[in-house]
Amino acid sequence: MRIKVSAGIAVAALLLAGCSTSNELSTNGQSVRFVEEKPGTECQLIGTASGEQSNWLSGQHGDEGGSMRGAANALRNNAAAMGGNVLYGVSSPTQNLLSSFAPTASKMTGQVYKCPN
Repeated sequence: MRIKVSAGIAVAALLLAGCSTSNELSTNGQSVRFVEEKPGTECQLIGTASGEQSNWLSGQHGDEGGSMRGAANALRNNAAAMGGNVLYGVSSPTQNLLSSFAPTASKMTGQVYKCPN
């Protein structure tokens, strides 16, 4: 009986740890930058990317903006995986009245461009 209880606690701890992880910024993601002005003709539009961070356990306001930081890291990582190095027109459609009261997932989307350094 004691082994079953210990195994159950271990499984629950692993499940909770999996829900609370944040998106780490990859080495390639570090080279992706956000811009406010639309990139010029020297840049190539690759497509649209998104990034998401679950807030189920951590809530909206973790360390350094927690969930939004995780969503931004995921967005930058995804843009880098597409071959881009610039994000333009980034928005957060999940930030609304409900997200002020309940820990909904944070999501960011933006246009991915490949620009000369």
